[in-house]
Amino acid sequence: MHPTDTPPPLPRHRPLLDPAAEYGRWITERPLARITLWGDTHPWLVTRHEDARAVLGDARFSARNVRPGFPGLQPTPPPPTPGQLFSMDPPDHTRLRRMLIPEFSFRRVEQLRPAVRRITGELLDGLAAKGGPADLVEHFTLPLPLLVICELLGVPYADREFIHRHAAAFATVSAGPEAMRAGWAALFGHLRELLAAKAREPGDDLTSKLAVERVATGEATAEEAAGMLVQLLIAGHETTASMLSLGVVALLRHPDQLAALRADDGLVSGAVEELLRYLTIVHIGLRRVAVEDVEVGGVTIRAGEGVVVALQSANRDPAAFEDPDTLDLTRDAGRQLAFGHGPHHCLGQSLARAELQIALPMLFDRLPGLHLTGPPAEEHAFEGRAVHGVSRLPVAW
Repeated sequence: MHPTDTPPPLPRHRPLLDPAAEYGRWITERPLARITLWGDTHPWLVTRHEDARAVLGDARFSARNVRPGFPGLQPTPPPPTPGQLFSMDPPDHTRLRRMLIPEFSFRRVEQLRPAVRRITGELLDGLAAKGGPADLVEHFTLPLPLLVICELLGVPYADREFIHRHAAAFATVSAGPEAMRAGWAALFGHLRELLAAKAREPGDDLTSKLAVERVATGEATAEEAAGMLVQLLIAGHETTASMLSLGVVALLRHPDQLAALRADDGLVSGAVEELLRYLTIVHIGLRRVAVEDVEVGGVTIRAGEGVVVALQSANRDPAAFEDPDTLDLTRDAGRQLAFGHGPHHCLGQSLARAELQIALPMLFDRLPGLHLTGPPAEEHAFEGRAVHGVSRLPVAW
């Protein structure tokens, strides 16, 4: 490829509440075109909502990161990891995912709502007793989903600092492959030991059920079960913590929308969908590789060519959402793609919705007058992470 023809790089920087600026132009000028990930790696970038759904729902696009042509984030692909659902294809993906579906069903999540309310209330009690100012990430938006996922999985909350440290290392793209692998390995070893302990003394939690009903029966290996638990632990708190933090900022910066939310309890469910659409915290995009020639949006993607689906762009597509750059909590945002689409759509989406639906109204009700105490320069966006968010949120009330 001639140097002057090198495709533009995949955007890494983005404003706090909006997609990277390039997507606003590309969605009309080059909705499906090549980009540069690193070196001479030039996968296709999908920016439109319709094309994103087409790719994510098509079995001719593989999620296996060891396939030639897969658009990895590092020059050296990571070794295959047992139970890593997001990088597996059927039939193994289907077999393992089915083991987890009952624990994340709508019915099971509804049973968890009282626990989410209890945990939310306890954290807010602590904040109220402490008094402001405070870092909302440290005292609320991070511990809430971490406590909830630990309760669901049966992981001792005393392990939270260990878990968060290694989960953060794995989620930080800019940390490099060695740090990511070390983070995964640490969590994998820890949860492998927990599985063995639960097999000896099971409780009423997901880790115990995997140990007794799946590993002991031979339906899954202990390595597969530990790998699934690592993925659930990382995805189950990093993403929801980021959504909670950015959701607070978005509502504070749109006081008319916050007032509407506080005035109408019936608005909460739709408001969460709109916040998910508007913020779209999956920063790097979902990655696939074509296993045969596929036509998408009038472009033929050849077998062996990589694809990056930019969810933050698809959720701001004017062809799918009228006036997409406006936060409108009354909007019907039911087709938003923040949780992905197709067979790999987020397994824990019902739990994440429940946490957001409960935590945001309780936060603003319990801490009236909640406001940011630091200037925008003190809001630290994670530019090098696969998940967009803030590391600190100074507030008072």
